[in-house]
Amino acid sequence: MKQTKILGILIQDRIKEAGRTQQVLSRHHHLIRSRLGFHELDEASCSRAGIITLVLHDMPDAWRALEEELKTIGGIEVQEMLFHY
Repeated sequence: MKQTKILGILIQDRIKEAGRTQQVLSRHHHLIRSRLGFHELDEASCSRAGIITLVLHDMPDAWRALEEELKTIGGIEVQEMLFHY
């Protein structure tokens, strides 16, 4: 049976935490199948909060290390969805 995990990462202050978050994602690049990041933007300003969605490869033994490292970054929240097929 295969598994796919999707992580949602809310970054409260992406200007402050983007560098450290990127370092963690780069270290775990082999787990990431797809990545989508976005934040609100208008003519006058750019939101400090951002969201990243990650689709992870079927490597459940390695998922925990990524999640634990992300959770050490202040100001972010990690949520997950898990699919079995």
